[in-house]
Amino acid sequence: MVLAELGRTIRNAIGKLGQATVINEEELDAMLKEICKALIESDVHIRLVQNLRNNVKKALNFEDMTGGVNKRRVIQKTVFQELLKLLDPGVSQFTPQKGKPNVIMFVGLQGSGKTTTCTKMAYYYQKKGWKTCLICADTFRAGAFDQLKQNATKARIPFYGSYSEMDPVVIAAEGVEKFKKDNFEIIIVDTSGRHKQEASLFEEMLQVSNAVDPQNVVFVMDASIGQACEAQARAFGDTVDVGSVIITKLDSHAKGGGALSAVAVTKSPVIFIGTGEHIDDFEVFKPKSFVQKLLGMGDIAGLVDMVNEAGINQNNEELVKKLKQGVFTLRDMYEQFQTVMKMGPLSQVMGMIPGFGDMMTKGNEQDTGNKLKRWFTIMDSMSDAELDHAKPTDLFTKEPLRVARVARGSGTAQGEVRELLSQYKKVSDVMKKMGSTKGLLNSKTGDFNMKNVNPAKMAQLQQQMAKMMDPRMLQQMGGMGGLQNMMAQMQKGAGGKGGFGL
Repeated sequence: MVLAELGRTIRNAIGKLGQATVINEEELDAMLKEICKALIESDVHIRLVQNLRNNVKKALNFEDMTGGVNKRRVIQKTVFQELLKLLDPGVSQFTPQKGKPNVIMFVGLQGSGKTTTCTKMAYYYQKKGWKTCLICADTFRAGAFDQLKQNATKARIPFYGSYSEMDPVVIAAEGVEKFKKDNFEIIIVDTSGRHKQEASLFEEMLQVSNAVDPQNVVFVMDASIGQACEAQARAFGDTVDVGSVIITKLDSHAKGGGALSAVAVTKSPVIFIGTGEHIDDFEVFKPKSFVQKLLGMGDIAGLVDMVNEAGINQNNEELVKKLKQGVFTLRDMYEQFQTVMKMGPLSQVMGMIPGFGDMMTKGNEQDTGNKLKRWFTIMDSMSDAELDHAKPTDLFTKEPLRVARVARGSGTAQGEVRELLSQYKKVSDVMKKMGSTKGLLNSKTGDFNMKNVNPAKMAQLQQQMAKMMDPRMLQQMGGMGGLQNMMAQMQKGAGGKGGFGL
């Protein structure tokens, strides 16, 4: 069972039990049987599933679930805590030190995506202002250095390797020495893999480790190999001191249970997960956030961090003033869409919003991304007067030749231009409603605080948001009740604050 289905199955099982007027042992067993079956089908080890089942039964007290207690919330919280124990070994993660050389050695079987993941990690730290580099100490696989060289060049990351030297220990030692002299902070060493675990692989791995003395050994694990992950993790952990785990190919269509449960074997924390082929399909792994998204609870705290990193809450004072005056232009919408795109893959952003986790599959994520790009192209073909007009829909309706001109200039159909204007009208109505709702917006930061808003005004705003949304999306959220629940969780998770990018 893939992760997306696993999450839905667990949520449905909890939901059915939460709706019951009386909960007895038989109904609880039925729910746990459904959840445990889903976990096993997702390749979570049967021993760990059994422990989870027993712990949930012990933790749930029927006497506490009488009267006005929200049974669904109690059950969800209990399952959440046990899933969290499954994924969190309780070991502190390695933290690189700024201004010092941090040697990070990658190990894993061939085909696990190790070389690509090395580049992803280097790129991740490079974007955060670290001086990063890559070393190819894989002399076993033909084309390994060429692949790393191509990846590194594309990402503009310095690299080191050799076509003539065949000893990976020599290459690794020379590369680390060179980059230390040049004051690099994140020095990533890519080592050889094999198609299977071999004594020669482990011996080479140990020699490279002794030569470069890494501060962190990262074990790269392929989520697609299922329960074999556990034996693989144990073998690598017995040879070198694995400090961290990165799980690759863990998108919503992967099983992943075997890789996640292998954390219990290495006792090493998962630090990142790879969710696709692109260089930014790479997420920091936080067990709590992962389980929240799996159970459809969203990850508002993570979303707020992402918003702050993207700088979405900065320089909003001018926009707030305009909104309070009832003005939201096409240029404003263009800038808001750009900031959302800066936050990362749309599926990652949507998964952090309660109720939206199942809506952005890889297929429709690509469609949505392509549509946004076409909209940017259309707006790029508009004049400054059109982009800054207070009522652009009226302008284009009165002068239809503008639609034809923009369509020609952007290489799109006139229908696409009208679709953009229609979407702008919906977004504009909501943004203006937010601007006119007393107490909602902070004039300096653009943060909103729902606690300050009159309940009747908040209901009006929710109705406006519902009109803006695709009816299918609103239905998947659970209708107006789901929308209200999402906004309540956003308020609770972000301390009542969130920027316009939300």
